[in-house]
Amino acid sequence: MRPAPTILHLDMDAFFAAAEQAAKPSLRGKPVVVGGIGVRGVVSTASYEARVFGVRSAMPTAQARRLCPNAAYLAPRFSLYRQVSEVVMELLHALSPLVEPLSLDEAFVDLEAGGVPPHTAAVRAVGEQLRRDIRSATGLTGSVGLAGAKLLAKIASEAAKPNGLVVIEPGTERELLGPMTVRTLPGVGPATAETLRRAGIHTVAETAEAGEAELVRLLGRAHGAGLYAMALGRDDRPVVAERDAKSISVEDTFEVDLTDRTRVRSEVLRLADRCVQRLRAAGRSGRTVVIKVRNYDFSTLTRSETLRGPTDDPAVIREAAVRLLETVDTTGGVRLLGVGVSGLADFTQEDLFAQAATEREAEEAEKAAKAAAELSGGGAAVEAEEERPRRWDPGRDVLHDEYGAGWVQGSGVGRVTVRFETPWSAPGRVRTFAVEDPALRPGEPLPLVGGGPADGQSSEPAILPKSWSPEPGEDTGSVGEEISSR
Repeated sequence: MRPAPTILHLDMDAFFAAAEQAAKPSLRGKPVVVGGIGVRGVVSTASYEARVFGVRSAMPTAQARRLCPNAAYLAPRFSLYRQVSEVVMELLHALSPLVEPLSLDEAFVDLEAGGVPPHTAAVRAVGEQLRRDIRSATGLTGSVGLAGAKLLAKIASEAAKPNGLVVIEPGTERELLGPMTVRTLPGVGPATAETLRRAGIHTVAETAEAGEAELVRLLGRAHGAGLYAMALGRDDRPVVAERDAKSISVEDTFEVDLTDRTRVRSEVLRLADRCVQRLRAAGRSGRTVVIKVRNYDFSTLTRSETLRGPTDDPAVIREAAVRLLETVDTTGGVRLLGVGVSGLADFTQEDLFAQAATEREAEEAEKAAKAAAELSGGGAAVEAEEERPRRWDPGRDVLHDEYGAGWVQGSGVGRVTVRFETPWSAPGRVRTFAVEDPALRPGEPLPLVGGGPADGQSSEPAILPKSWSPEPGEDTGSVGEEISSR
Protein backbone atom coordinates (compact mmCIF):
# COMPACT_ATOMS: atom_id res chain seq x y z
CA MET A 1 0.00 0.00 0.00
CA ARG A 2 1.30 3.43 -0.92
CA PRO A 3 1.59 6.25 1.61
CA ALA A 4 0.09 8.71 -0.91
CA PRO A 5 -2.92 8.48 -3.30
CA THR A 6 -0.80 8.28 -6.45
CA ILE A 7 -2.84 5.65 -8.32
CA LEU A 8 -5.50 7.22 -10.53
CA HIS A 9 -8.52 5.44 -11.98
CA LEU A 10 -10.45 7.11 -14.79
CA ASP A 11 -13.91 5.95 -15.81
CA MET A 12 -15.74 7.86 -18.53
CA ASP A 13 -19.35 8.66 -17.65
CA ALA A 14 -21.94 6.51 -19.51
CA PHE A 15 -19.39 6.50 -22.33
CA PHE A 16 -21.28 5.08 -25.33
CA ALA A 17 -24.52 6.89 -24.49
CA ALA A 18 -22.73 10.16 -23.72
CA ALA A 19 -20.89 10.02 -27.04
CA GLU A 20 -24.21 9.53 -28.84
CA GLN A 21 -25.76 12.47 -27.00
CA ALA A 22 -22.77 14.63 -27.90
CA ALA A 23 -23.10 13.61 -31.55
CA LYS A 24 -26.89 14.07 -31.72
CA PRO A 25 -28.16 17.45 -30.38
CA SER A 26 -31.78 16.25 -30.36
CA LEU A 27 -30.89 13.56 -27.77
CA ARG A 28 -29.11 15.74 -25.22
CA GLY A 29 -30.80 15.62 -21.86
CA LYS A 30 -32.99 12.71 -22.99
CA PRO A 31 -32.79 8.98 -22.16
CA VAL A 32 -30.49 7.10 -24.54
CA VAL A 33 -29.78 3.36 -24.56
CA VAL A 34 -26.94 1.86 -26.63
CA GLY A 35 -26.72 -1.85 -27.34
CA GLY A 36 -28.41 -4.64 -29.23
CA ILE A 37 -31.66 -3.30 -30.65
CA GLY A 38 -33.24 -6.64 -31.55
CA VAL A 39 -35.60 -8.67 -29.42
CA ARG A 40 -32.61 -10.55 -28.02
CA GLY A 41 -30.36 -7.54 -27.65
CA VAL A 42 -28.58 -6.53 -24.46
CA VAL A 43 -27.96 -3.02 -23.13
CA SER A 44 -24.32 -1.92 -23.40
CA THR A 45 -24.69 1.54 -21.85
CA ALA A 46 -27.59 3.66 -20.63
CA SER A 47 -27.46 7.41 -20.18
CA TYR A 48 -28.10 8.80 -16.71
CA GLU A 49 -31.52 9.96 -17.89
CA ALA A 50 -32.38 6.34 -18.75
CA ARG A 51 -30.97 4.99 -15.50
CA VAL A 52 -33.59 6.96 -13.59
CA PHE A 53 -36.12 4.50 -15.03
CA GLY A 54 -34.10 1.48 -13.89
CA VAL A 55 -32.29 0.73 -17.15
CA ARG A 56 -28.86 -0.81 -16.52
CA SER A 57 -25.97 -2.31 -18.49
CA ALA A 58 -26.30 -6.02 -19.35
CA MET A 59 -30.10 -5.80 -19.07
CA PRO A 60 -32.08 -7.36 -21.94
CA THR A 61 -33.13 -4.62 -24.33
CA ALA A 62 -36.71 -5.90 -24.27
CA GLN A 63 -36.84 -5.29 -20.51
CA ALA A 64 -35.29 -1.85 -20.95
CA ARG A 65 -37.97 -0.94 -23.49
CA ARG A 66 -40.66 -1.84 -20.97
CA LEU A 67 -39.03 0.29 -18.29
CA CYS A 68 -38.25 3.26 -20.53
CA PRO A 69 -40.28 3.05 -23.76
CA ASN A 70 -39.55 6.66 -24.76
CA ALA A 71 -35.76 6.32 -24.78
CA ALA A 72 -33.73 6.42 -27.98
CA TYR A 73 -32.46 2.89 -28.64
CA LEU A 74 -29.31 3.03 -30.77
CA ALA A 75 -26.93 0.47 -32.25
CA PRO A 76 -23.32 1.03 -31.09
CA ARG A 77 -20.82 2.90 -33.29
CA PHE A 78 -17.49 1.46 -32.19
CA SER A 79 -15.50 3.42 -34.76
CA LEU A 80 -16.50 6.62 -32.96
CA TYR A 81 -15.89 5.20 -29.48
CA ARG A 82 -12.43 3.97 -30.43
CA GLN A 83 -11.43 7.36 -31.83
CA VAL A 84 -12.54 9.12 -28.67
CA SER A 85 -10.81 6.47 -26.55
CA GLU A 86 -7.51 7.02 -28.37
CA VAL A 87 -7.56 10.71 -27.47
CA VAL A 88 -8.40 9.96 -23.82
CA MET A 89 -5.65 7.36 -23.57
CA GLU A 90 -3.15 9.78 -25.08
CA LEU A 91 -4.00 12.28 -22.35
CA LEU A 92 -3.36 9.56 -19.77
CA HIS A 93 -0.02 8.62 -21.33
CA ALA A 94 1.00 12.27 -21.07
CA LEU A 95 0.70 11.89 -17.28
CA SER A 96 2.71 8.69 -16.86
CA PRO A 97 4.40 5.90 -18.82
CA LEU A 98 2.43 3.39 -16.70
CA VAL A 99 -1.13 3.35 -18.04
CA GLU A 100 -3.20 0.17 -17.73
CA PRO A 101 -6.28 0.30 -19.99
CA LEU A 102 -9.16 -1.89 -18.82
CA SER A 103 -11.52 -1.04 -21.67
CA LEU A 104 -12.21 1.76 -24.16
CA ASP A 105 -13.37 4.08 -21.37
CA GLU A 106 -11.49 2.94 -18.27
CA ALA A 107 -7.85 2.85 -17.15
CA PHE A 108 -5.44 2.98 -14.21
CA VAL A 109 -2.54 5.45 -14.16
CA ASP A 110 0.54 5.34 -11.90
CA LEU A 111 1.10 9.05 -11.24
CA GLU A 112 4.21 8.39 -9.17
CA ALA A 113 5.89 6.82 -12.21
CA GLY A 114 5.07 10.03 -14.08
CA GLY A 115 6.93 12.19 -11.60
CA VAL A 116 3.91 13.64 -9.79
CA PRO A 117 4.87 14.56 -6.20
CA PRO A 118 3.39 12.07 -3.70
CA HIS A 119 1.19 14.64 -2.00
CA THR A 120 -2.58 14.80 -1.95
CA ALA A 121 -2.73 18.37 -3.21
CA ALA A 122 -0.49 17.56 -6.18
CA VAL A 123 -2.35 14.44 -7.29
CA ARG A 124 -5.71 16.16 -6.85
CA ALA A 125 -4.55 19.01 -9.09
CA VAL A 126 -3.47 16.49 -11.75
CA GLY A 127 -6.83 14.72 -11.56
CA GLU A 128 -8.79 17.95 -11.91
CA GLN A 129 -6.68 19.07 -14.86
CA LEU A 130 -7.20 15.68 -16.52
CA ARG A 131 -10.97 16.07 -16.26
CA ARG A 132 -10.77 19.52 -17.86
CA ASP A 133 -8.52 18.25 -20.66
CA ILE A 134 -10.86 15.35 -21.45
CA ARG A 135 -13.83 17.69 -21.56
CA SER A 136 -12.04 20.13 -23.87
CA ALA A 137 -10.69 17.46 -26.24
CA THR A 138 -13.76 15.23 -26.51
CA GLY A 139 -16.76 17.13 -25.17
CA LEU A 140 -17.37 14.26 -22.73
CA THR A 141 -16.90 13.88 -18.99
CA GLY A 142 -15.04 11.35 -16.88
CA SER A 143 -14.88 10.53 -13.18
CA VAL A 144 -11.56 10.21 -11.37
CA GLY A 145 -10.62 8.22 -8.28
CA LEU A 146 -7.28 8.65 -6.48
CA ALA A 147 -5.95 6.27 -3.83
CA GLY A 148 -2.92 4.31 -2.70
CA ALA A 149 -4.15 1.08 -4.33
CA LYS A 150 -5.98 0.05 -7.49
CA LEU A 151 -8.93 -1.43 -5.62
CA LEU A 152 -9.53 1.81 -3.73
CA ALA A 153 -8.95 4.05 -6.74
CA LYS A 154 -11.66 2.18 -8.65
CA ILE A 155 -14.07 2.44 -5.73
CA ALA A 156 -13.30 6.16 -5.51
CA SER A 157 -14.06 6.78 -9.18
CA GLU A 158 -17.37 4.96 -8.80
CA ALA A 159 -18.22 7.17 -5.84
CA ALA A 160 -17.27 10.25 -7.92
CA LYS A 161 -19.79 9.55 -10.69
CA PRO A 162 -20.91 11.40 -12.61
CA ASN A 163 -18.26 13.96 -13.54
CA GLY A 164 -16.49 14.14 -10.19
CA LEU A 165 -13.25 13.40 -8.35
CA VAL A 166 -12.79 11.54 -5.06
CA VAL A 167 -9.54 11.07 -3.15
CA ILE A 168 -9.16 8.31 -0.57
CA GLU A 169 -6.44 9.26 1.89
CA PRO A 170 -4.19 6.37 2.96
CA GLY A 171 -5.16 5.26 6.44
CA THR A 172 -8.89 5.82 5.93
CA GLU A 173 -9.52 2.72 3.84
CA ARG A 174 -11.26 0.52 6.42
CA GLU A 175 -13.41 3.36 7.69
CA LEU A 176 -14.56 4.04 4.14
CA LEU A 177 -15.06 0.43 3.05
CA GLY A 178 -16.72 -0.86 6.23
CA PRO A 179 -20.35 0.17 5.59
CA MET A 180 -20.29 -0.76 1.90
CA THR A 181 -22.04 -3.88 0.63
CA VAL A 182 -19.80 -6.86 0.02
CA ARG A 183 -20.73 -6.66 -3.69
CA THR A 184 -18.50 -3.56 -3.84
CA LEU A 185 -15.42 -5.78 -3.75
CA PRO A 186 -14.09 -7.14 -7.07
CA GLY A 187 -14.81 -10.81 -7.64
CA VAL A 188 -17.94 -10.86 -5.51
CA GLY A 189 -20.77 -11.78 -7.83
CA PRO A 190 -24.28 -12.96 -7.06
CA ALA A 191 -23.20 -16.51 -6.17
CA THR A 192 -20.44 -15.41 -3.78
CA ALA A 193 -22.68 -12.75 -2.24
CA GLU A 194 -25.37 -15.37 -1.61
CA THR A 195 -22.86 -17.70 0.07
CA LEU A 196 -21.75 -14.85 2.33
CA ARG A 197 -25.34 -13.79 3.04
CA ARG A 198 -26.19 -17.27 4.29
CA ALA A 199 -23.28 -16.93 6.69
CA GLY A 200 -24.62 -13.58 7.92
CA ILE A 201 -22.04 -11.49 6.05
CA HIS A 202 -23.48 -8.49 4.20
CA THR A 203 -20.96 -5.62 4.44
CA VAL A 204 -17.24 -5.21 3.92
CA ALA A 205 -16.78 -4.67 7.65
CA GLU A 206 -18.54 -7.95 8.42
CA THR A 207 -16.33 -9.65 5.85
CA ALA A 208 -13.20 -8.42 7.62
CA GLU A 209 -14.61 -9.41 11.01
CA ALA A 210 -15.33 -12.95 9.80
CA GLY A 211 -11.60 -13.55 9.48
CA GLU A 212 -9.51 -15.21 6.83
CA ALA A 213 -10.06 -18.77 8.11
CA GLU A 214 -13.85 -18.48 7.89
CA LEU A 215 -13.74 -16.96 4.40
CA VAL A 216 -11.40 -19.72 3.22
CA ARG A 217 -13.82 -22.31 4.62
CA LEU A 218 -16.74 -20.69 2.79
CA LEU A 219 -15.10 -19.80 -0.52
CA GLY A 220 -11.89 -21.78 -0.88
CA ARG A 221 -8.32 -20.78 -0.19
CA ALA A 222 -7.55 -18.50 -3.15
CA HIS A 223 -10.87 -16.65 -3.22
CA GLY A 224 -11.27 -16.50 0.55
CA ALA A 225 -7.77 -15.19 1.24
CA GLY A 226 -8.01 -12.62 -1.54
CA LEU A 227 -11.40 -11.39 -0.35
CA TYR A 228 -10.14 -11.00 3.22
CA ALA A 229 -7.22 -8.86 2.04
CA MET A 230 -9.54 -6.64 0.00
CA ALA A 231 -11.94 -6.26 2.94
CA LEU A 232 -9.01 -4.83 4.89
CA GLY A 233 -8.25 -2.45 2.05
CA ARG A 234 -5.07 -4.28 1.09
CA ASP A 235 -4.17 -4.35 -2.58
CA ASP A 236 -0.55 -4.37 -3.72
CA ARG A 237 -1.21 -4.98 -7.42
CA PRO A 238 0.98 -2.70 -9.56
CA VAL A 239 -0.23 -0.70 -12.55
CA VAL A 240 0.79 -2.79 -15.57
CA ALA A 241 1.42 -0.84 -18.77
CA GLU A 242 0.57 -3.69 -21.13
CA ARG A 243 -2.18 -6.17 -20.33
CA ASP A 244 -1.66 -9.13 -22.62
CA ALA A 245 -4.92 -10.37 -24.11
CA LYS A 246 -5.54 -14.07 -23.64
CA SER A 247 -7.92 -14.48 -26.55
CA ILE A 248 -9.70 -12.67 -29.35
CA SER A 249 -13.26 -13.57 -30.27
CA VAL A 250 -16.43 -12.37 -31.96
CA GLU A 251 -20.02 -13.52 -31.59
CA ASP A 252 -23.50 -12.69 -32.86
CA THR A 253 -26.96 -13.22 -31.39
CA PHE A 254 -29.69 -13.81 -33.96
CA GLU A 255 -33.18 -12.37 -33.70
CA VAL A 256 -34.62 -15.63 -35.05
CA ASP A 257 -33.15 -19.05 -34.25
CA LEU A 258 -31.08 -20.46 -37.11
CA THR A 259 -32.25 -23.94 -38.10
CA ASP A 260 -30.81 -24.22 -41.59
CA ARG A 261 -27.46 -25.99 -41.38
CA THR A 262 -26.09 -24.18 -44.43
CA ARG A 263 -26.93 -20.80 -42.89
CA VAL A 264 -25.29 -21.81 -39.59
CA ARG A 265 -22.15 -22.83 -41.44
CA SER A 266 -21.99 -19.61 -43.46
CA GLU A 267 -22.37 -17.58 -40.25
CA VAL A 268 -19.49 -19.48 -38.64
CA LEU A 269 -17.32 -18.74 -41.68
CA ARG A 270 -18.27 -15.05 -41.52
CA LEU A 271 -17.44 -14.90 -37.80
CA ALA A 272 -14.12 -16.64 -38.43
CA ASP A 273 -13.22 -13.94 -40.96
CA ARG A 274 -14.13 -11.19 -38.48
CA CYS A 275 -12.02 -12.89 -35.83
CA VAL A 276 -9.04 -12.99 -38.20
CA GLN A 277 -9.50 -9.28 -38.92
CA ARG A 278 -9.26 -8.54 -35.20
CA LEU A 279 -6.25 -10.83 -34.85
CA ARG A 280 -4.38 -9.04 -37.62
CA ALA A 281 -5.40 -5.60 -36.38
CA ALA A 282 -3.83 -6.51 -33.04
CA GLY A 283 -0.72 -7.91 -34.74
CA ARG A 284 -1.31 -11.32 -33.18
CA SER A 285 -1.79 -14.93 -34.17
CA GLY A 286 -3.32 -17.84 -32.29
CA ARG A 287 -2.95 -21.54 -31.86
CA THR A 288 -6.35 -22.65 -30.48
CA VAL A 289 -9.61 -22.12 -32.37
CA VAL A 290 -12.81 -22.10 -30.33
CA ILE A 291 -16.45 -22.00 -31.38
CA LYS A 292 -19.40 -21.16 -29.13
CA VAL A 293 -22.95 -22.31 -29.85
CA ARG A 294 -25.95 -21.25 -27.78
CA ASN A 295 -29.03 -23.30 -28.56
CA TYR A 296 -32.70 -22.36 -28.59
CA ASP A 297 -33.03 -23.51 -24.95
CA PHE A 298 -30.10 -21.30 -23.80
CA SER A 299 -27.78 -24.28 -23.34
CA THR A 300 -24.28 -23.25 -24.44
CA LEU A 301 -21.62 -25.48 -25.93
CA THR A 302 -17.99 -24.73 -26.72
CA ARG A 303 -15.61 -26.77 -28.82
CA SER A 304 -11.90 -26.13 -29.37
CA GLU A 305 -9.06 -27.41 -31.51
CA THR A 306 -5.36 -26.71 -31.02
CA LEU A 307 -3.32 -26.32 -34.21
CA ARG A 308 0.33 -27.22 -34.78
CA GLY A 309 1.37 -23.61 -34.31
CA PRO A 310 0.00 -20.06 -34.11
CA THR A 311 -1.56 -18.68 -37.27
CA ASP A 312 -3.58 -15.77 -38.60
CA ASP A 313 -4.40 -17.52 -41.87
CA PRO A 314 -8.16 -17.15 -42.51
CA ALA A 315 -8.31 -20.45 -44.42
CA VAL A 316 -6.82 -22.37 -41.49
CA ILE A 317 -9.07 -20.77 -38.89
CA ARG A 318 -12.19 -21.14 -41.02
CA GLU A 319 -11.43 -24.79 -41.68
CA ALA A 320 -10.89 -25.48 -37.97
CA ALA A 321 -14.12 -23.67 -37.05
CA VAL A 322 -16.10 -25.70 -39.59
CA ARG A 323 -14.60 -28.96 -38.28
CA LEU A 324 -15.65 -27.99 -34.77
CA LEU A 325 -19.15 -27.10 -35.95
CA GLU A 326 -19.54 -30.60 -37.38
CA THR A 327 -19.36 -31.97 -33.81
CA VAL A 328 -22.35 -29.91 -32.65
CA ASP A 329 -26.02 -30.73 -33.22
CA THR A 330 -27.78 -27.53 -34.32
CA THR A 331 -31.04 -29.04 -35.56
CA GLY A 332 -33.04 -27.60 -32.65
CA GLY A 333 -32.13 -24.02 -33.52
CA VAL A 334 -29.21 -21.72 -32.74
CA ARG A 335 -29.64 -18.31 -31.10
CA LEU A 336 -25.93 -17.36 -30.78
CA LEU A 337 -22.69 -18.27 -32.54
CA GLY A 338 -19.15 -17.25 -31.70
CA VAL A 339 -15.65 -17.91 -33.01
CA GLY A 340 -12.49 -17.15 -31.04
CA VAL A 341 -8.76 -17.75 -31.05
CA SER A 342 -6.63 -18.24 -27.93
CA GLY A 343 -3.01 -19.17 -27.26
CA LEU A 344 -1.99 -15.84 -28.76
CA ALA A 345 1.48 -15.10 -30.11
CA ASP A 346 3.18 -12.36 -32.10
CA PHE A 347 4.40 -14.67 -34.86
CA THR A 348 2.80 -17.13 -37.28
CA GLN A 349 3.61 -20.68 -38.25
CA GLU A 350 2.26 -21.87 -41.57
CA ASP A 351 0.09 -24.98 -41.54
CA LEU A 352 1.08 -26.80 -44.72
CA PHE A 353 -1.88 -29.13 -44.36
CA ALA A 354 -4.53 -26.41 -44.50
CA GLN A 355 -7.00 -27.42 -47.16
CA ALA A 356 -8.29 -25.10 -49.86
CA ALA A 357 -11.63 -26.92 -49.84
CA THR A 358 -13.00 -24.63 -47.18
CA GLU A 359 -12.43 -21.57 -49.33
CA ARG A 360 -14.14 -23.20 -52.28
CA GLU A 361 -17.07 -24.25 -50.11
CA ALA A 362 -17.30 -20.75 -48.67
CA GLU A 363 -17.43 -19.32 -52.19
CA GLU A 364 -20.17 -21.77 -53.09
CA ALA A 365 -22.15 -20.84 -49.97
CA GLU A 366 -21.75 -17.17 -50.82
CA LYS A 367 -22.98 -17.77 -54.35
CA ALA A 368 -25.98 -19.68 -52.98
CA ALA A 369 -26.78 -16.80 -50.61
CA LYS A 370 -26.60 -14.31 -53.50
CA ALA A 371 -28.87 -16.48 -55.60
CA ALA A 372 -31.39 -16.63 -52.75
CA ALA A 373 -31.20 -12.85 -52.39
CA GLU A 374 -31.92 -12.45 -56.11
CA LEU A 375 -34.97 -14.67 -55.84
CA SER A 376 -36.33 -12.94 -52.74
CA GLY A 377 -35.70 -9.51 -54.24
CA GLY A 378 -37.60 -10.15 -57.43
CA GLY A 379 -34.50 -10.44 -59.59
CA ALA A 380 -32.74 -7.30 -58.29
CA ALA A 381 -29.06 -7.19 -59.10
CA VAL A 382 -26.85 -8.60 -56.34
CA GLU A 383 -24.21 -5.98 -56.98
CA ALA A 384 -26.69 -3.22 -56.26
CA GLU A 385 -27.83 -4.96 -53.10
CA GLU A 386 -24.27 -5.23 -51.81
CA GLU A 387 -23.87 -1.47 -52.02
CA ARG A 388 -26.87 -0.98 -49.72
CA PRO A 389 -26.70 -1.79 -45.99
CA ARG A 390 -28.44 -4.98 -44.91
CA ARG A 391 -30.53 -2.79 -42.60
CA TRP A 392 -30.61 0.81 -41.43
CA ASP A 393 -29.86 0.43 -37.72
CA PRO A 394 -31.00 3.29 -35.45
CA GLY A 395 -28.13 5.67 -34.74
CA ARG A 396 -26.22 4.85 -37.91
CA ASP A 397 -24.47 7.72 -39.69
CA VAL A 398 -25.83 8.51 -43.13
CA LEU A 399 -25.35 11.03 -45.94
CA HIS A 400 -27.97 12.38 -48.31
CA ASP A 401 -27.03 14.08 -51.55
CA GLU A 402 -29.40 16.97 -50.88
CA TYR A 403 -29.70 17.21 -47.09
CA GLY A 404 -26.18 16.26 -46.01
CA ALA A 405 -25.16 14.41 -42.84
CA GLY A 406 -27.62 12.83 -40.44
CA TRP A 407 -28.42 9.68 -38.53
CA VAL A 408 -31.03 6.94 -38.75
CA GLN A 409 -33.86 7.48 -36.31
CA GLY A 410 -35.80 4.38 -37.35
CA SER A 411 -36.72 2.13 -40.25
CA GLY A 412 -39.36 -0.38 -41.28
CA VAL A 413 -41.84 -1.38 -44.01
CA GLY A 414 -39.47 -0.20 -46.69
CA ARG A 415 -38.91 3.28 -45.23
CA VAL A 416 -36.06 4.85 -43.27
CA THR A 417 -36.41 7.97 -41.11
CA VAL A 418 -33.37 10.23 -40.82
CA ARG A 419 -32.73 13.21 -38.57
CA PHE A 420 -30.39 15.68 -40.23
CA GLU A 421 -28.17 17.32 -37.62
CA THR A 422 -24.52 17.52 -36.65
CA PRO A 423 -22.78 17.62 -33.27
CA TRP A 424 -22.37 21.40 -33.49
CA SER A 425 -25.81 22.24 -34.89
CA ALA A 426 -29.23 22.80 -33.35
CA PRO A 427 -31.59 19.79 -33.22
CA GLY A 428 -32.30 18.86 -36.83
CA ARG A 429 -35.29 18.10 -38.96
CA VAL A 430 -36.62 14.60 -39.58
CA ARG A 431 -37.27 13.28 -43.10
CA THR A 432 -38.38 9.89 -44.40
CA PHE A 433 -37.10 8.08 -47.49
CA ALA A 434 -37.49 4.77 -49.23
CA VAL A 435 -34.77 2.35 -48.14
CA GLU A 436 -33.67 2.06 -51.77
CA ASP A 437 -33.32 5.83 -52.22
CA PRO A 438 -30.10 6.19 -54.27
CA ALA A 439 -29.39 9.60 -52.70
CA LEU A 440 -29.05 8.04 -49.22
CA ARG A 441 -25.91 6.16 -48.25
CA PRO A 442 -23.92 5.21 -45.11
CA GLY A 443 -21.66 7.90 -43.60
CA GLU A 444 -18.87 8.19 -41.07
CA PRO A 445 -18.89 9.80 -37.59
CA LEU A 446 -18.49 13.59 -37.52
CA PRO A 447 -16.30 15.50 -35.03
CA LEU A 448 -17.86 15.79 -31.59
CA VAL A 449 -16.25 19.18 -30.94
CA GLY A 450 -14.74 21.91 -33.05
CA GLY A 451 -17.49 22.33 -35.64
CA GLY A 452 -17.47 21.60 -39.35
CA PRO A 453 -19.57 21.75 -42.49
CA ALA A 454 -23.24 21.43 -41.66
CA ASP A 455 -24.32 20.26 -45.08
CA GLY A 456 -21.92 17.48 -45.90
CA GLN A 457 -19.63 14.80 -44.61
CA SER A 458 -16.51 16.04 -42.87
CA SER A 459 -13.17 14.37 -43.43
CA GLU A 460 -12.02 15.37 -39.95
CA PRO A 461 -11.67 12.79 -37.18
CA ALA A 462 -14.53 12.32 -34.75
CA ILE A 463 -12.56 14.18 -32.07
CA LEU A 464 -9.88 16.84 -32.04
CA PRO A 465 -6.50 15.85 -33.57
CA LYS A 466 -4.11 14.08 -31.22
CA SER A 467 -1.65 16.96 -31.42
CA TRP A 468 -4.29 19.50 -30.32
CA SER A 469 -3.66 21.10 -26.97
CA PRO A 470 -5.16 24.45 -25.97
CA GLU A 471 -2.75 27.13 -24.93
CA PRO A 472 -3.23 28.68 -21.50
CA GLY A 473 -6.13 31.07 -21.67
CA GLU A 474 -7.14 29.95 -25.16
CA ASP A 475 -10.86 30.06 -25.94
CA THR A 476 -11.89 26.55 -26.97
CA GLY A 477 -15.36 27.62 -28.00
CA SER A 478 -18.75 27.09 -26.49
CA VAL A 479 -19.63 23.85 -28.23
CA GLY A 480 -17.62 21.55 -25.96
CA GLU A 481 -18.91 23.36 -22.88
CA GLU A 482 -22.50 22.95 -24.02
CA ILE A 483 -22.05 19.27 -24.75
CA SER A 484 -20.37 18.54 -21.43
CA SER A 485 -22.89 20.42 -19.33
CA ARG A 486 -25.82 18.35 -20.50
